Amino acid sequence: MSPDRTAGPGPDPEHDHGDAPAGSPGSLGHPGRFGHLGQPLRFNPFLTGFTFGLGALLAYAIYLAVRNAGSVLMLVFIALFLAIGLNPAVARLRSWGLPRGLAVAAVALSLLLLIAGGVYALVPPLISQTGEFIEQLPSYVEQLRRSETVNELVVQYDLVERIKSAASMENVSRALGGVFGGARFVFGAIFNVLTVLILTIYFMAAFDRLRELGYGLVPASRRERVRLIGDAILAKVGAYLVGALAIALLAGVSTFVFSVVVGLAYPFALAVVVAICDLIPQIGATIGAILVSVVGFATDVPTGIACVVFFLVYQQLENYLIYPRVMRRSVEVNDVAAIVAALLGVALFGVIGALVAIPAVAAIQLVLREVVLPRQDLR
Repeated sequence: MSPDRTAGPGPDPEHDHGDAPAGSPGSLGHPGRFGHLGQPLRFNPFLTGFTFGLGALLAYAIYLAVRNAGSVLMLVFIALFLAIGLNPAVARLRSWGLPRGLAVAAVALSLLLLIAGGVYALVPPLISQTGEFIEQLPSYVEQLRRSETVNELVVQYDLVERIKSAASMENVSRALGGVFGGARFVFGAIFNVLTVLILTIYFMAAFDRLRELGYGLVPASRRERVRLIGDAILAKVGAYLVGALAIALLAGVSTFVFSVVVGLAYPFALAVVVAICDLIPQIGATIGAILVSVVGFATDVPTGIACVVFFLVYQQLENYLIYPRVMRRSVEVNDVAAIVAALLGVALFGVIGALVAIPAVAAIQLVLREVVLPRQDLR
């Protein structure tokens, strides 16, 4: 007798739910709390286009959010960069037995004392020079009135009427707007500096937690290797900051010695200005040189020329000899890569690009050496 080939009732296409296993909630016979599971959605041209349209709108919304919050994100980025650079100092204090809170407090206090010392060196000269200018202003005006050349120019170009016409309410209000705009810029700069300092302290305090959170996003099979490479990159950022501080200190000391030799007023204040400006790669040294040269020309013309010559020579030495050598030893980036990275960073992203150019090149070199090249050798 042939085996019984009588088949049972076939699957009902209207009730077949292949996406839910038998016996699970939502499967056939077990509807679950919200009924049977439905068939998977099938993409059609309309649904596909709608999905891509939503994706494009979401991408544009993210772009607008990043653009509108660009200034705040820049402050956060600078604070995070400073926290990474200062973390080796915190780690060194912790190795001496200090708790992390006290180590962070010590580093933050040292940073605040450094900023306070710079302000203390700059503010008194500004106040004294402004006071001397106000005291001497009547004598300057009197000298101008007694000068025959000035009186001839006043009559020839009708300067009195020009000044009266310029002193209209519209021009006065425009000038006051410029003054208030300048005051707003100053207070905005102070607010940004305080914001960066506070965020830097918070990032230093939570540095270990943030680092472990970042490593936790990596698959467990690769986490150990990513941790080693990531810690090496973070160490290079700290080494870069130490190298930049060393270069700025050298520029400040050189400026102080030169100012004392040529007899410039307030040599220590000028040295502080040059050192602070020199922390900005490539363009900072030029800003400091211009400020000192202006002070030199205000003293006398030969002193101003001496300032220009000194900074022209020193900048060439710093840009093409001191800076590459220091970065090669601290960050292990070769001379050509350091110069090209700094130039490209300034051209592409301004001051922020110049700040992160060298650490970025060091990180890229490390990834190429430890990840990309070994994989290419195994092929």
